[in-house]
Amino acid sequence: MTDEEIPLQPVSCRSCGTCVLVKKNSLAHTLVQWTSDTEQCVELAQSPTADRATVLTCLKLRDSIETAVREGRIRVSQP
Repeated sequence: MTDEEIPLQPVSCRSCGTCVLVKKNSLAHTLVQWTSDTEQCVELAQSPTADRATVLTCLKLRDSIETAVREGRIRVSQP
């Protein structure tokens, strides 16, 4: 399987259980596709919604994704 063929893989937040689909195009670039509302995420629910130009981030979900990468559950594409 080539790096371009690596599918999005499910990762659940270890804090709230929200599941997203993830693809790591490099160590620095993570593609995250939300499959449900963000209402379960306490961190995102507490974020101000007035400025939608900013991208909301959940640090607990980010940590869950990075843990999945370290454990080998998410493959990182090679250049």
